[in-house]
Amino acid sequence: MSVFKDKVLLITGGTGSFGNAVLRRFLNSDIKEIRIFSRDEKKQDDMRHHLQNPKVKFYIGNVRDKSSVDIAMGGVDYVFSAAALKQVPSCEFFPLEATRTNVIGTENVLCSAIEHGVKNVVVLSTDKAAYPINAMGISKALMEKVAIAKGRELGEDAKTTICCTRYGNVMASRGSVIPLWVEQMMEGKPITITDPEMTRFMMTLDDAVNLVIYAFTHGKNGDLFVQKAPAATLDVLAEALKQTYAKIDPKYGETEVKVIGTRHGEKLYETLVTREEMAKAIDMGDYYRIPCDTRDLNYDKFFTEGNEKVSKIEDYHSHNTVRLDIEGMKEQLMRLRFVQADLGMIETDTKREIRSE
Repeated sequence: MSVFKDKVLLITGGTGSFGNAVLRRFLNSDIKEIRIFSRDEKKQDDMRHHLQNPKVKFYIGNVRDKSSVDIAMGGVDYVFSAAALKQVPSCEFFPLEATRTNVIGTENVLCSAIEHGVKNVVVLSTDKAAYPINAMGISKALMEKVAIAKGRELGEDAKTTICCTRYGNVMASRGSVIPLWVEQMMEGKPITITDPEMTRFMMTLDDAVNLVIYAFTHGKNGDLFVQKAPAATLDVLAEALKQTYAKIDPKYGETEVKVIGTRHGEKLYETLVTREEMAKAIDMGDYYRIPCDTRDLNYDKFFTEGNEKVSKIEDYHSHNTVRLDIEGMKEQLMRLRFVQADLGMIETDTKREIRSE
């Protein structure tokens, strides 16, 4: 953590799952200050009372309002840009709201960071931005384009470096399917599955933090970073969850699974890297680094210079990555703190009914 020694980090959307994971990672490090910027005063108040740590400073504001971002940005060294509307159905019904936060809000954060001489900005994106079919994914895809364009415009020798990370399903993040299914089991209800053959990448919040730190330490302007991750079908995930919770009470292993059909805006599988991106991706071991397109607006380059690799390469998606079986999925579930707490393996001061990371 020496790169963060005596530095000031700003996390937009910092009261969310990712912000909490960063705080767990950094609070006992040699970082000087962590600023939490969000519009949710209740979550900030809960976090403030829970942490009671002078290293953490709280700023009420909205990324849609650049003036409030500017107030929080003064004296900041690094920014993790996590503020977003991420709930797929909500964004589907209110696409302009998603655009105002995810696209224009990110633009505000980037402009403010550049103006205040911030050294590094990492913008957090989602697999739904690759070949997007819903408003949330479309707004995140455009957010990536804004961030990459800013980075390309700044160039390699700029004072500020802007790069993006894109990651898949984060297990047990707020509002996700694993806490929902646990709640359904606990209440004696069936587990509701949209499509048993649907696959999703499986990452923990710690994996997401690792990805952001990797991008932070290795990124150049306009880069996009993706972490390689295993995937599982929803059918395997549900069975692994039932077997895991059967250790608490055998009845949970007998929970009915009810197939309800694919919801509006859902894909059968998620793509983390498109084939166009794979054609220029650099394999970094556990990660892919996708440098930005550095061509200028000389259109000849776009129409006369093709890439034969694109037609010969596959996307990197949750159907063709490493596939977890039930035992492998159970191992992933045991990495989750709330599952460990439910099984009595660790103590937690979080209310037990709040099952998220």
